[in-house]
Amino acid sequence: MVKSATINKTKIGKRTQLTEIESKKLLKAAGIPVIEAKLAKTKTEAVALSKEIGFPVALKIVSEDVTHKSNAGGVKLNLKSGAQVDKAYTEILALVKKHYPEAQIDGVSVQQMAKPGIEVIIGMTKDAQFGPVLMFGLGGILVEILKDVAFRIVPLTPHDAHEMIRDIKGYKLLEGYRGQEPADVKTLEKLLVNLSRFIDKHPEIKELDLNPVFAYKDGAVAVDARVILEPAAK
Repeated sequence: MVKSATINKTKIGKRTQLTEIESKKLLKAAGIPVIEAKLAKTKTEAVALSKEIGFPVALKIVSEDVTHKSNAGGVKLNLKSGAQVDKAYTEILALVKKHYPEAQIDGVSVQQMAKPGIEVIIGMTKDAQFGPVLMFGLGGILVEILKDVAFRIVPLTPHDAHEMIRDIKGYKLLEGYRGQEPADVKTLEKLLVNLSRFIDKHPEIKELDLNPVFAYKDGAVAVDARVILEPAAK
């Protein structure tokens, strides 16, 4: 059952892109499993949050103006101590300011490193004719190289989600291939249906990306999330 999830338009203002932190809070309220992220505005806050969350952690730049976080040096992974977090925070800000000198930086997000799993991608875009369309495929670099994805029009039925996952050529990877543990496909199906219901209730959402989602033998979790809203009516 999808929980209540609302978009605070007063807090967001005229922005159309939610931060990763805002996106994850919204999706969690909708019943979508995510690795939660917390905002640190200073190095001291980043270190304190890291200790609270538990090492190892990941830091990511939080800025509406930075579109390619990794390419700009805005992501640091697998940090195992307060000293590493302190250093990473300084490096992230320096690198991002070099690549995006005019960017408005809110701080960095701090989140626990997720256990590796089979990477899948789930996304939504709006088709001019059909409206919201969900996408499912293998995640990480595989989605860029193989473009092995399947699409369905929102709203999805459980049967749609079942077929959608099995439509991709790489489905054998999810079944367990050459000794690799199989993915929890039932959880992925449930995730797709819950996300479809959430999108159906929020026509103001223009685009949505969960990439990667780590699929495990028991469960799945979205590591990164992005939500873009339709521009406010003038």
